Amino acid sequence: MRLRADFPGHRIFRSVRWDGLLGSWCATLHDPAAGVDPTVIEDDAAALRTALVEQRVRAEARLRSAAW
Repeated sequence: MRLRADFPGHRIFRSVRWDGLLGSWCATLHDPAAGVDPTVIEDDAAALRTALVEQRVRAEARLRSAAW
């Protein structure tokens, strides 16, 4: 899965709906340098990718501000 390769600081998986079908795309944070929010949930892979890019930017900004 390309998302897993691009975002190794998160564990990426699909949730399972009540009827047993695949549901939302989820990412849990495993490396604090890779994101800010502990869990990110989106309806599709493209939206999850966008959210994880935003997480990366937020984490980098947080690390830069902590260095001051």
